Amino acid sequence: MKLSYLKTPLTAVAVAAVALTLVACGKKGDGALVVKIGHVAPTSGAIAHLGKDNENGAKMAIEELNAAGLKIGDKVVKFELLAEDDGADPKQGTAAAQKLVDAKVNGIIGHLNSGTTIPASQLYNGAGIPQISPSATNPKYTRQGYAGAFRVVADDVHLGGTLGKYAVETLKGKSIAVIDDRTAYGQGVAEEFEKAVKAAGGNLVGHEFTTDKSSDFNSILTTLKGKKPDVVFFGGMDAVAGPMLKQMKQLGINAKFMGGDGICTTELAKLAADGMGEENVFCAEAGGVEGEQKAGMDKFRTDFKAKFNADVQVYAPYVYDAVKVMAQAMVTAGSADPAKYLPALKSINYKGVTGNIAFDEKGDIKNGALTLYTYKGGKREQIAVVR
Repeated sequence: MKLSYLKTPLTAVAVAAVALTLVACGKKGDGALVVKIGHVAPTSGAIAHLGKDNENGAKMAIEELNAAGLKIGDKVVKFELLAEDDGADPKQGTAAAQKLVDAKVNGIIGHLNSGTTIPASQLYNGAGIPQISPSATNPKYTRQGYAGAFRVVADDVHLGGTLGKYAVETLKGKSIAVIDDRTAYGQGVAEEFEKAVKAAGGNLVGHEFTTDKSSDFNSILTTLKGKKPDVVFFGGMDAVAGPMLKQMKQLGINAKFMGGDGICTTELAKLAADGMGEENVFCAEAGGVEGEQKAGMDKFRTDFKAKFNADVQVYAPYVYDAVKVMAQAMVTAGSADPAKYLPALKSINYKGVTGNIAFDEKGDIKNGALTLYTYKGGKREQIAVVR
């Protein structure tokens, strides 16, 4: 006797079992290998414009990789972006990191801020998941001894050091004041700035503190006004720097204003309004291209604007390159398994839109560039690329 009446339910069970097996193996039903890339940035809060800029850079890279029909080994790959919001808050950042670890992502791009990147890196390291930050500049991040921690921008030693030297030697600052927002980034870049000012023979007249949530700076600015600074350096982000510039003008502080890549955005001119002044604000972006490489960056900016109807703020090209670098390491290794592609990531040599990307033994970018900018007519204008 044939058990023909069992044919349909058995087939359904078999199909379900195959589907579950494919999911467990990280494969789609069409046979594509699913590779999950986690991205974390603050897409809410005061610097959401920077976080969205980063996220869009990741989206652009993921879409291009999928359109290219990339293969890892003999399998066509389907990259999926798992994006999380850390609100630029360390506690929220570690919660986002744990969520991505639990999702068993193949790699992490992020976080944006040093203050979220550093604590999150402990979780990624514990899970054996490689992490590339596109913008965290605090030296501590890559000095923790984590094998999978990388960054594609120069750190605060380079950033703050270059700006400190520039304040004394080029801007001819005689009385230099410093303000920082007490975050890992703001404090770190301010400390390196001070070291460079002292090394260049500059005169530091005061160091005041605020927070990354503050909007009233009259007290600390009034204190500094009495010391008559001709240069004020701020370690922090553009959301705080903009209102600070407005209040400096209101108090009649006629000093040059400086900061790192956190203030070096297209949004700063809007946030500062008439507090900006002409060629009164100087900043440095961790990265930069020149010569024939500039054409690639210009094309990226044009394509980005066409796709998202928004100008690049700062870090989107670095996120874009970080995603492509991670994918290239997987292709080279023939595997998306973190343990297997990590060695290829360590030895990567990739020509990106932000320049050539290769890492030293700590995970820092080799020969990292900085781009110095000022603002004219409310727009950022490049001064020079330095290494």
